[in-house]
Amino acid sequence: MSRVSRSRAHRARLGLMRARSVLATSRVMASTTGGLFFVSGSLGVVLATQMPDGPPGDLDVVFALAAAAVLIGIGLVVWGHRLRPAHHHALVAGGTIILTATIYESTSPVAAVALASLYISVAIDVCVFFNWLPATAHMLFAVTCCLAVFAYLPDTPWWAGLVASGATVGVGVAVGLLSRLASDAHVDALTGLPNRRGFDRALSAHVAAAERHGSRPALVVLNLDRFHAINDKYGYRSGDEVLQLVVRSWLPVIGPEDVLARPGGDRFALLLPDGDEHGALALVDRLRATISQGCSAGVTAWQPGDSASFLVSRADAALYRAKLSGANRTVLEPAGRVPLKVELTGAITNGEIEVVYQPIMDLTHSGTIAAVEALLRWAPPSRPDTTTVEVIRAAEESGLISELDQYVLRRACSDAHALQRANTDGPLTMNVNVSSIELATPGYVDSVATVLRETGWQASQLVLEVTESVLDVDTPLATDALRELRRRGIRIAIDDFGTGYSSLSRIQTLPTDLLKLDRSFVSTITPDAPTPPLLRAIAILAIALELPVVAEGVEDEAQAETVKSLGYSFAQGFHYGRPQSLAEMIATLGRLASIAETE
Repeated sequence: MSRVSRSRAHRARLGLMRARSVLATSRVMASTTGGLFFVSGSLGVVLATQMPDGPPGDLDVVFALAAAAVLIGIGLVVWGHRLRPAHHHALVAGGTIILTATIYESTSPVAAVALASLYISVAIDVCVFFNWLPATAHMLFAVTCCLAVFAYLPDTPWWAGLVASGATVGVGVAVGLLSRLASDAHVDALTGLPNRRGFDRALSAHVAAAERHGSRPALVVLNLDRFHAINDKYGYRSGDEVLQLVVRSWLPVIGPEDVLARPGGDRFALLLPDGDEHGALALVDRLRATISQGCSAGVTAWQPGDSASFLVSRADAALYRAKLSGANRTVLEPAGRVPLKVELTGAITNGEIEVVYQPIMDLTHSGTIAAVEALLRWAPPSRPDTTTVEVIRAAEESGLISELDQYVLRRACSDAHALQRANTDGPLTMNVNVSSIELATPGYVDSVATVLRETGWQASQLVLEVTESVLDVDTPLATDALRELRRRGIRIAIDDFGTGYSSLSRIQTLPTDLLKLDRSFVSTITPDAPTPPLLRAIAILAIALELPVVAEGVEDEAQAETVKSLGYSFAQGFHYGRPQSLAEMIATLGRLASIAETE
């Protein structure tokens, strides 16, 4: 085991000894403590009915104390969720005093010994819910009361409470350890905070409570800016120390009911059970002020009908926009706004999705547009900064991706006729992206064939682009669909090639006609640096595999000349043209045709 691993394991063991159970929420604590009060009080009432009436104790007092415990238990079960966890210390101490007084007023030594066994319920309660230090203090208080009350009873020796005292400590320690071991899967070993599983459990419980009681929990998702640079420069141990420092700085700032979690990496989630959007925004500012590390945050609030997963996705969308807008920002996703998926449904139905086209140049024939790629563009008026990535994610999460893909495909194939008429350099190819979900949907091939038949566009002039990551895993449905599409004359391109983990043998066996090299490779080309060896190797590989390659992300003349000199067949990027509307693309094709005629 490495030194870092041993250090993390040691911290995890220390965290186990310090931490309280993830079950220590107001609702669970109230239900459990209330149940123990009710059961203990009920047993006290039963024992009181069997005690003789007379000295040395007072039977009426026993009945009164037992009845009080029953009523307290009922009150905690019904209304105890309104109490803070800190209030339970007073409740447990009060329960210990009530039990001790009941034993002291009992009229039978046998009943006194029997009642003493209920000190175990105190140990169970505190060791499940409290940190070890206060739990130990409560157990010592219970043991002291147990031994002291028997020392004061006239007809019972002091050592009569030894068994109950020993059992109280033994059961408490065992229950405390077991409860923490059982909940260890819900706790982040590095920080002691709930992990993703623990946070999901807490969030689901609070959403269910909000549906019952009408509260409006707020959710904050936080991400440390440029945290990976700390790991890269100083090592993972320093990164771990930064995470622990952040947690120590944040915990005193948040409220006792708030749930701070670390779902993973440099990402944190904060649930405010009784918060609101504006309170959450103010709290984020206070959290950010306690640390020197930059922090981006997305904020939203629950509204009736939201599931826990949808609440998280809305906060994630806000965080995503915060990261895009720059470091150390907070973005609010208002809960009252119509969900993006609802607006997307209307946009598809009403034909409001815009399709733009970007040229793909044939480098073997300078100045010739060989193909155009269809790209969707849409942002609702309520979210003008919505990105295409967010639109696609919303479509996938809401089951609209099939309708969206079909909309873009049909629009592209319909517009292709006008583009072809404007192109005088021969057949023009239309490239359209297809999602992994749609590709693996039964009947997808037939739906593509239907679009081609109804629009009249030729299958030989259609290229469907699939990202490499879709093909990294064994997806028989997707692979079979690609083979059938090729059999029908449609060509297949692997998009973002080089970002996945496909082996060369797998690329050779996949139903593929074209590779689209990810833009990150072309971005390494600079005027003052030698040609990147990897770009040259990919060009040679493409020739060996007899697969033409489109170099994506060509932004300037130097990059254009380099990819051409390396033997790449096609290129695409802002250097050749930005995504354009249909009318603009027709004008571009017409302008190129005029230039060709004059030459």
